[in-house]
Amino acid sequence: MTKTASSGPLAGIKVLELGTLIAGPFCSRMLAEFGADVIKIESPDGGDPIRQWRVLKDGTSLWWSVQARNKKSLTLNLKDPRGQQIAKKLALEADIIIENYRPGVLEKWSLGYEQLKAENPAIIMVRLSGFGQTGPLKDQPGFGAIGESMGGMRYVSGFPDRPPLRIGISIGDSVAAMHGVIGAMMALRHRDATGGRWNGKSGNERVAGQGQMVDVALYEAVFNMMESLVPEYDYAGVVRERTGGALPGIVPSNTYTTGDGENIVIAGNGDAIFKRLMLAMGRDDLANDTQLARNDGRVPRTMEIDAAIQAWCTTQTIESALQILQKADVPVGKIYSVRDMMNDPQFLARRMFEQHTFADGTPIKLPAITPKLSETPGETKWLGPALGEHTDEVLKMLGYDEAGIAELRRDGVV
Repeated sequence: MTKTASSGPLAGIKVLELGTLIAGPFCSRMLAEFGADVIKIESPDGGDPIRQWRVLKDGTSLWWSVQARNKKSLTLNLKDPRGQQIAKKLALEADIIIENYRPGVLEKWSLGYEQLKAENPAIIMVRLSGFGQTGPLKDQPGFGAIGESMGGMRYVSGFPDRPPLRIGISIGDSVAAMHGVIGAMMALRHRDATGGRWNGKSGNERVAGQGQMVDVALYEAVFNMMESLVPEYDYAGVVRERTGGALPGIVPSNTYTTGDGENIVIAGNGDAIFKRLMLAMGRDDLANDTQLARNDGRVPRTMEIDAAIQAWCTTQTIESALQILQKADVPVGKIYSVRDMMNDPQFLARRMFEQHTFADGTPIKLPAITPKLSETPGETKWLGPALGEHTDEVLKMLGYDEAGIAELRRDGVV
């Protein structure tokens, strides 16, 4: 599925992506999904490594079809001065630059924020790195796993009698990417608020607006998700520990196993909800226990309450448990696999899957774009491109002719 017309709330916004793998590319992916014109620079020697990750089709990752949708792929050797010159031209014309190299790399190539800002003060650069652009760790490599660990997420994940766990996706990178999107949108708003005016005696000098650098550290993006961790420790000396599937200090909210071996999440932590839950389970004694009427009274008896819920779940199938608790207006849900999602009426009603085809005609479903905007929704214009698919198009846009492009290709610059 390929569309060429620019649409979406970010139509007309030019984005240059200088990055690989997850954090930077996911950030620019979201901008591309809502209409931004994203040019992704890749190494001529294989391109972004994510092209080879996980399940492959014809040698290319299925993940790539999502992570790079709506982007234009330009191959460029950034270690060659001519490649750096091309990248700089694109950067100076861009509204937003997104990069996730180690701090200092872009500066070596004359593509650092201060270097570009000197020529175009309206430049917005989103910089995603493990530890940010400053501090004693700034030069250390920092993948999402490190950010999740240092930011506090890993410490509270898992069971108290076992080592910390990770969840099965690169959540640290993705959370950082979303912070990058938020930062880019705020910087774009500031640029537009400080520009777009006509100035000068003649009235024909346009003020470009003030750009800025958005500095996203992976560990800080994760740290920003950690709720009341800091004030609880500072005021009360409380170190939040691992609690398995439960939500600490909010009772009951946990994962339980039904008699047919399925897992179910029950969130009965609201005071009125707790009473409805206990009545639905036939535990009038707990429903009417005045000590359990409020959350602060339930916390000391967490094990007793969880044991009662688990005992009831053991007598139920997943379907009967869902039916009884939904009828009682208790927040409850099955823990979904992707198989469950693909057949679920809610997912289908919300059109959470898009049907596309690869170039060879093979059908493929992709996740739909979120969030859902009522007037200017995002869209998939094309799947992740072939390596260098748009190289000639982009170079011609910069003024290179066929002979010049052929020379760059012969010399390994593109």
